[in-house]
Amino acid sequence: MTFEERIEALTARHEALTMNLELLSRGLETMRSNSERDGENIRALARIAEVHERRLTSLEGGEQ
Repeated sequence: MTFEERIEALTARHEALTMNLELLSRGLETMRSNSERDGENIRALARIAEVHERRLTSLEGGEQ
C-alpha cells in the first residue's frame, strides 16, 4: 500500500467516523427530547390522578 493509498484510507475512515458521530449526536438529542416529553406527560398524569383521587374522596364523603 502506497503512502497516498494510506492517506486516502485514513481520510475515508475519518469521514465515516465523523458521520457516525453526527448520527449519534442526533440520536442522543432525540432521546433527550423524548425523555423530556415523557417526563412532562408523567407529571400531567400524576396531576390528573391527584384530582381524581380528591374527587373520589369527596364523593365517598371524605374530606377534601
